Amino acid sequence: MKVAVLGAGDVGRSVAELAGEYGHTVTALADSSTAVADPDGIDVAAALDRKRDEGQVGPASPDAALDGEYDVLVEATPTTLDDAQPGFDHVRTALERDRHAVLANKGPVAERYDEVRELEVASEGSVRFEATVAGAIPVLSTVEDYGPGHISAARGIMNGTANFILTRMAAEGLGYEHVLAEAQDMGVAEADPTFDVEGIDAALKCVILANVLAQGERTYRLDDAEVEGITEVSGSALELAHEDGRTVRLIGEITGDTVRVGPRLVPEQSDLAVSGTTNIVQLETDNAGRLNLSGRGAGGPETATAVLSDVGRLPEL
Repeated sequence: MKVAVLGAGDVGRSVAELAGEYGHTVTALADSSTAVADPDGIDVAAALDRKRDEGQVGPASPDAALDGEYDVLVEATPTTLDDAQPGFDHVRTALERDRHAVLANKGPVAERYDEVRELEVASEGSVRFEATVAGAIPVLSTVEDYGPGHISAARGIMNGTANFILTRMAAEGLGYEHVLAEAQDMGVAEADPTFDVEGIDAALKCVILANVLAQGERTYRLDDAEVEGITEVSGSALELAHEDGRTVRLIGEITGDTVRVGPRLVPEQSDLAVSGTTNIVQLETDNAGRLNLSGRGAGGPETATAVLSDVGRLPEL
């Protein structure tokens, strides 16, 4: 497949670097203001070196990537809410050109899912978005394999930053602000950690999963989710939980028509009590019981593997 990558952050960069290992050719790479494109394949290493040294991936505008020659557009620009722009327009352009779109950007499928699906129906191309839910963990492909209609509920830990903070607070008896600063120093938390610690990132992932499970019967957006973060979780609450053999985790849940994210008490020995930046998603199936899917829920190379797995599932155009 010929692949155009929009976004040169951790995920986009990793997709470009790893695509060759999966048998694909990168024909374009774009950041927010520049691009490099070649229908025969770009020099990925040179483009990324230029990005590091000069702050741009190439001499062209991003439109050169969007309008260039590719079979698959990989949308790895930052997630935005409400109108999900510019990611939504990128996906629309690819589909209107009868090309495939693979998303790492959560915005279009969390905020405008029905519109994305309508565009897909009218296109020769397909949309896939495994990387939008729990990074490297194959949640959506597992749902696809089992059939969404045979999964009655889902829950789990879908944000590594929040889980790292809660794990450290419980293990070391440290306060939230102290552990947050530590996580930022380590690169586990962003300089602005709002999406992670307020539960927004986990909620977006739950909304996307809810949309897939609903099979078109209804559409969910972030506004449909009940969301509470971890900023008010105290060290004393974690101590009390420990005395009772439990701990606190930020849990996302999809049950019936309800999507919610918030701190929950879980037994310390339960499957949901994963530590550090590990994610876990539990699927309640009709005929196979509970499935636990666990692993690395974020990171450039990890998320890129989900993107490239999606590319590998696409049919030739």
